[in-house]
Amino acid sequence: MNAVRPDGAEAGGTWLFPYPPAKEPKLLPPIVLAYMGDAVYEMAIRQYLISMPNHRPQVLHRQATRYVSAKSQARALARLAPMLTAEEADIVRQGRNAKSAVPKSANVNEYRQATALEALFGYLYFIGRGDRIRELAEIIVQAPDGEEAPSQAGARGKPE
Repeated sequence: MNAVRPDGAEAGGTWLFPYPPAKEPKLLPPIVLAYMGDAVYEMAIRQYLISMPNHRPQVLHRQATRYVSAKSQARALARLAPMLTAEEADIVRQGRNAKSAVPKSANVNEYRQATALEALFGYLYFIGRGDRIRELAEIIVQAPDGEEAPSQAGARGKPE
């Protein structure tokens, strides 16, 4: 069953579950977008890691932390920033300016950047832009020089 967006249009089956947000995505607080975006981003990273050959839980967890820490997410956002549309950049700005408690394990700037990235992923999810989520996630899992980030076993295990 397709979910119906707050504007009455069908979500087109883009969402995983039939529970649309109570408001238009643009009207949701950035911290709420980040709340959903955190889950969407982590799921993208987990799916990428499971595409690798090494599925030992301790290896998966160690590799995931390389992508989902505040520091890593801040670096990822810096790589994405030049490619964002004006609308996406606005969501990022709102997410970066959202007030929230900062854990002691992260510095304030990195945490704000990470929240901004998560807000972007949450917003894209709620507006049904799975294609854009996949595009941005692919950029994130690539090293800055365009090569794949180091994998768990040094190779993706897929034929070239």
